[in-house]
Amino acid sequence: MLKVGVLGAGHLGKIHLRLLQQSDKYNLVGFYDPSKENAKNVAEEFGYTAFDSVESLIDAVEVVDIVTPTLSHFDCAKSAIEKGRHIFIEKPITKTVVEAEALKTLASQFHVLGQVGHVERFNPAFTAVKDQIENPMFIECHRLAEFNPRGTDVPVVLDLMIHDIDIILSVVKSHVKSVHASGVAVISETPDIANARIEFENGCVANLTASRISMKNMRKSRFFQKDAYISVNFLSKESEVVRMKDVPANPDEFAMILQNAEGVKKQIYFENPEVENNNAILDELESFADAIKSNTSPVVSLRQGTEALKVAQMIIDCF
Repeated sequence: MLKVGVLGAGHLGKIHLRLLQQSDKYNLVGFYDPSKENAKNVAEEFGYTAFDSVESLIDAVEVVDIVTPTLSHFDCAKSAIEKGRHIFIEKPITKTVVEAEALKTLASQFHVLGQVGHVERFNPAFTAVKDQIENPMFIECHRLAEFNPRGTDVPVVLDLMIHDIDIILSVVKSHVKSVHASGVAVISETPDIANARIEFENGCVANLTASRISMKNMRKSRFFQKDAYISVNFLSKESEVVRMKDVPANPDEFAMILQNAEGVKKQIYFENPEVENNNAILDELESFADAIKSNTSPVVSLRQGTEALKVAQMIIDCF
C-alpha cells in the first residue's frame, strides 16, 4: 500500500479522503488544510490525522493528493515533487501554462509520476464507448450546471469546459489548428457561460458550450464519424451508438433503411452498450496507484493535463 496524504479538506477533499481510506491500494496517513477550524472539525468528525503544515504532510507520505484551490496547485505540487513524492493533482493542473510546463520539467527531473484529476475519463458512459470512437470529424459538447459559488474563482472554461477539452484531446489524434470563442460574465467576475469552436489540422471540428448559470444540469457529448454517431451522457451515465452499415441481401422487415441521393442504401443499427456502475474518483485514484507500482504513464499524465490547459487558455484569450 502506498502512503498517501491529502492537501485540502474542502468539499472535494473530503470525498478524496473517504475514498482513499476505503482503498486497499493506499494507506491514508492524513491531511492538511490551511483553515485550522476546518481541519479540527474534519479530524474530529472522521478521525483523519490533521497535519500542521504542508511540509510535514509531504515528509510523511509517498503520494500527495492535491485538492486545493487552483491558485495553490503549483506551489503544493512543486514542494511535493522536490521531495520526490508522486502527485495526484486536481484539474486544472495549474493556473497558468507556464506553471504546468514547469511541473512537467520538475517531475521528469525528480523521477516522479503525476496524474491530473480529469475524472470524466473514468466515467463509465465514456469508457464503455471510447474504443469505438475512431477518427471523429465533428464533436458537440454541452456541459451546463446550476449556479454554485464553489469554483467561481476561475472562468467557466477552467471550471467546467476543461473536462470536455480533455475528453476531446484524448480521442482526436491531431493538433489544434485554431480556436474561436466567446464568453460572458453574468454573475461572477469571470465568464460564467462560454462557447468555443476548436478546429484541428485533420479537419475535425469540436463545438463546446459550458455554463454554470443554467436552470438544469447537462453533461453530454456527441461524436460524429464515418458511418457512426456516438452519444455519451456523462450525467445519466448512458451511451448510445448509432451505426450505418450496408443493407444485407434480405433485410428484416422492420429494419430502418436510408437511401442517399446517389441511391446507396444503408441500414441503421442502434446499440446501447452496457455501462457498469463505478466510482470514477476512486477509479482515477487507484489507477494512479497502479501506474506508480508498474512505473507506467498515468491515464491522464501531466503532459495531457498541460495540453488541456493550453487549449483552455487559447479559449480564454479569445474573450
